[in-house]
Amino acid sequence: MSHHTLISTEALAASLSDPDLVVFDCRHDLMDVEAGRKAYAADHIPGARFAHLDENLSGPKTGRSGRHPLPDVATVSKWLGEQGVDTRTQVVTYDASGGFFAARLWWILRWLGHDTVAVLDGGLPKWKLEGRPLTQAAPGNPPATFTPRAQDALRVDVSTVLENLRSPDMLIVDARTPERFAGLNETMDPVGGHIPGAVNRFFQSNLESDGTFKPASTLHHEFIDLMTGRTPGQIVHQCGSGVTACHNVLAMEVAGLKGSRLYPGSWSEWCADPSRPMEPQRAKATSA
Repeated sequence: MSHHTLISTEALAASLSDPDLVVFDCRHDLMDVEAGRKAYAADHIPGARFAHLDENLSGPKTGRSGRHPLPDVATVSKWLGEQGVDTRTQVVTYDASGGFFAARLWWILRWLGHDTVAVLDGGLPKWKLEGRPLTQAAPGNPPATFTPRAQDALRVDVSTVLENLRSPDMLIVDARTPERFAGLNETMDPVGGHIPGAVNRFFQSNLESDGTFKPASTLHHEFIDLMTGRTPGQIVHQCGSGVTACHNVLAMEVAGLKGSRLYPGSWSEWCADPSRPMEPQRAKATSA
């Protein structure tokens, strides 16, 4: 088994006994940070470990680095080894939110040089709808040694975005809702708006109504239209805090458009410095 973007529920179910498989449950709720852990305790795919967005898939917040900074390489590598991930491991990630939390771990592993990682297409809702097995039992695979090979070309920092803000060689793609992109109903960050020159591609546009990804050919057509003649390497994805943007990176990979990059700090880092240009720049909404 070797999967690099998506894996079907059928393929995962057939591989649960594979000793080189490690599954991660990435369920999370931005408004209730314990919801994912509680859901995991109630039921999860057999053998799955729990990955917490704030504790395992993000680093400490500094007030200037955004709401979900990338984790320290050594720290996240140690944790991955403790979960049984090594160079032979096929990793599968899933959530119950269309894959956008699962895509964060997918991107982190690729950033660390581990390409045999895939997101469960349709996630836990599809798994449950099909009546596939669930458990409350803790996984029992032994720990391993995870050796990172950080691929920093997969990301850009805030200075790179600022330096290329008006360059035709870089297109910022914002994965937030159209409302937040327009600076409306902003409840997560202190300022509403978007990075000047960015275009909007709401991450849920990558999905069918049943929560599975659109066909590769459809995604290819949609992203080619969005790119307006640019190459994948000229595309930089961002969102509010560097989480849902990973979903757009994944969708481009599914579409065969390889090489786009992530701006991990995203809007929450960008707007932390009032000297950076913002459009249209609105005050935070007063209602949730």
